[in-house]
Amino acid sequence: MKIDILTLFPEMFEPLKQSILGRAIENNLIEINLINIRDFSKDKHKKVDDYPYGGGAGMLMQAQPVYDAYQAVMESIHERQKDHSENDRRVRVIYLTPQGEVFSQKKAVELANEEDLIFLCGHYEGIDERVLEEIVTDYISIGDYVLTGGELPAMVMIDTISRLVPGVLNNGESAQTESHSDGLLEYPQYSRPEVWHNRKVPDVLISGHHANIEKWRLEQAILRTQERRPDMYAAYMEVHPPLPPKKRRCKVSAATQLQAKPEDN
Repeated sequence: MKIDILTLFPEMFEPLKQSILGRAIENNLIEINLINIRDFSKDKHKKVDDYPYGGGAGMLMQAQPVYDAYQAVMESIHERQKDHSENDRRVRVIYLTPQGEVFSQKKAVELANEEDLIFLCGHYEGIDERVLEEIVTDYISIGDYVLTGGELPAMVMIDTISRLVPGVLNNGESAQTESHSDGLLEYPQYSRPEVWHNRKVPDVLISGHHANIEKWRLEQAILRTQERRPDMYAAYMEVHPPLPPKKRRCKVSAATQLQAKPEDN
């Protein structure tokens, strides 16, 4: 997967080079390119913002530097597609904004199937609407609150999406059993020692009985979701309603059957 990030502050993305994502980059599973929007300003002072028409607080990022930075990225992508004989296709451009669709694990799975992603990070009071209308395919928020810019939301999304790329996680099952992967929060986890601060690991987890362990984990995941995220629990129960109790069949005697039978006229 190739990820291009359009930003005014490329230095903020240094943490992406650490830990699991850092190894993924070293192993060429993920490629992350940082594009400084300021480099595409035609102003001699590299100015990229101006006052908004109609007045209002703050400054607005101008359309021209953003669009030219986007065009440079697209030229690189099209050249690579040509080299690999790939079909020309619309590359998804994600604009991080509190006005967007709230990011979810389902959305992360969808985006992890893309070969190229472009993240556009706004700053100040946002970006000129005209360039957004021209290049953006997805408006995404990481929550109902406002941050200084789009850099932190972009890092959250990139981390979430990247770990779903095949080969990034050492254990391929990890992403399949984590919270939100199946509509539930993840079950409690325990490690050594068996007893810590007088708290003991549940017996079922050291029983070696795999079927009972899986049953316990599902039960705990459901209970945890019900307690901490009742909204998720309600959605899960709509898809997985509890089975109705089995009706006990009572034997009816022949005498009772005769009494219940209507008399012939």
